[in-house]
Amino acid sequence: MTSSVGNDVSEASGGGQDRRQFTHALLREVHALDRMLADGRIESGVRRIGAEQEMFLVDRNWKPAPVALEILDAVDDPHLVTEVGAFNLELNLDPRGFGGDCFSAMEAQLNELLGRVRSVANERGVDVLLAGILPTIRTSDLGLSNMVDKDRYHRLNAAISNLRGTDVDFYIKGIDELRIRHDSVMVEACNASFQVHLQVDPETFANQYNIAQLLAGPVLACATNSPLLFGRRLWAETRIAVFQQAVDTRRPTHHMRDVGPRVTFGDRWLRSSILELYREDISRFPPLLPDIKITDPFESLAAGKAPDLAALRLHTGTVWRWNRGCYGISDGVPHVRIENRVLPAGPTTIDEVANAALWLGVMVGLAERHPDIAAEVEFEQAKSNFVAAARQGLGAPLTWIDGEEMFASRLALEHLLPLAHEGLTAVGVDDADRERYLDVVERRVRSGNTGSRWMLHSLADMRGRGTPGQRMTSLTAAMAARQRADRPVADWTLAQLDEGGGWEHDFLKVEQIMTTDFQTVHEDDPVSLVANIMDWNRVRQVLVEDGNGHLVGIVSYRALLKLLARGTMVDLGSIAVAEVMTRDPVYISPDMDTVRALDVLRSRTLAAVPVVHNGQLIGLVTEHHYMAIAGQLLLQELGGRMPSS
Repeated sequence: MTSSVGNDVSEASGGGQDRRQFTHALLREVHALDRMLADGRIESGVRRIGAEQEMFLVDRNWKPAPVALEILDAVDDPHLVTEVGAFNLELNLDPRGFGGDCFSAMEAQLNELLGRVRSVANERGVDVLLAGILPTIRTSDLGLSNMVDKDRYHRLNAAISNLRGTDVDFYIKGIDELRIRHDSVMVEACNASFQVHLQVDPETFANQYNIAQLLAGPVLACATNSPLLFGRRLWAETRIAVFQQAVDTRRPTHHMRDVGPRVTFGDRWLRSSILELYREDISRFPPLLPDIKITDPFESLAAGKAPDLAALRLHTGTVWRWNRGCYGISDGVPHVRIENRVLPAGPTTIDEVANAALWLGVMVGLAERHPDIAAEVEFEQAKSNFVAAARQGLGAPLTWIDGEEMFASRLALEHLLPLAHEGLTAVGVDDADRERYLDVVERRVRSGNTGSRWMLHSLADMRGRGTPGQRMTSLTAAMAARQRADRPVADWTLAQLDEGGGWEHDFLKVEQIMTTDFQTVHEDDPVSLVANIMDWNRVRQVLVEDGNGHLVGIVSYRALLKLLARGTMVDLGSIAVAEVMTRDPVYISPDMDTVRALDVLRSRTLAAVPVVHNGQLIGLVTEHHYMAIAGQLLLQELGGRMPSS
């Protein structure tokens, strides 16, 4: 039960002829699946579950470690596969029957495989971290140099870039605001999930899929673990917003035309079968990787074999539905299943398996009570719940089947958990498994301590101490320590600033120490504005940028003194900044070594030096940073320890 990005493909695709042949193959496979459904050739009466675990690799400084291929080769296990980022890996767990001790068996295999990966990684100075989004990840980690060097990823990136025709602008607003531009699909590598699979009967697929859609929001609210990106506090589950924008292929269109994204929740309930999903994917989205060795599905059917439907699986693997309909083959018998892609990785394996137990139990419990959920609930209600849960987590106001609106926490306690107990009992899950994992969810919901809330509360507790980089490092180190202890997140104590280790982890690069909160002026502003900014903020230099955010100059306190020295009648309000600023000022890059950057500041006797990336002004390093780092270097030489502030 695996569906990694794009799956394996053959040689680089050609032009229109390849696309036409691939599209024709897609149509043939859809018709073949239609025939199989009509003839009753899809497995029924069997319930299986499975899961996929995505993870981050981090170095000794708790930053992304792009060594996935090295770890993959050393572990040498078919359960382990690559993802798009060279600091990501994925484990595919074995499918197993839905019943008995299935959840404890799932957790045991997950811990065993993760233990092997972690052991190999530790030998190389690397660790494994389970997180929806790695707190220490930076935009500089998302270059193509950190993409896994495999043909399918490069071709996927090229195909998406060609379709959208320009860099992608990311905009997410939460407690803070994030607005960045990026030029590749590598932003997808920010995300890691725990994907759960449920095999269902073909005749009940539509209702089961609709139930999965209804549950996406309420279950996600109980499991959020991704509140941060690039140090900004955004959504309770920021992965949802990031992933949709990371692989968006749309170009600007007329406001009256609806063009759907390739990452989608969907727009309507299913009416009859899985075919509706596949037909929509083919109709709405052009193939991104239109080449594969195709075996005619009708020849396989005529020979009494299950066709692999390779083209269909490849194409639907590049349309990222939050609940995906999947076709697969087990022991030569074809089946259909639902893949839940909503849940984040972490905070611990027991939390993840508990989330799976909740979702799977409610899937069964609701299906028993509601044989046609689409007749009882408006689709927009399910979609609205999903967005609200991603934004606000347990505090989201959600609407349930009867139309009553309540907070997600109350919905979970009064409806989801009782249904989950009922559903797991119905399929024969052992009482011990059922009680253990659903109790993990219940304690998390009652305490309100999801992974997201733990991170935000930890940051709030560290407010005013250390630098932003220190706080992100300490948060990541604390997550890793608590994961190794393997206690559910509901029991976690808050992260402490000193958990990040020595100062050398936090001040390696300029990006970790620079300030991003500073005032700028434009060339045609009056010098009086500069004088007042200096006075109000107690600074000795003010940066000058143009309308596109490019650094064009700097005005120093000395320049103002020289101007005032002309005489007492100088009118600062009539003089433009352009007349006094220094053009082409010295600047540094965010990935420059901190010690080297501070040497630039000291050797040129500068009060501050701007930080520029791709021509854009993004930060400022001041003499305050110099004094702070110099103090840490001195303490290290004296054998002291870095203070917490």
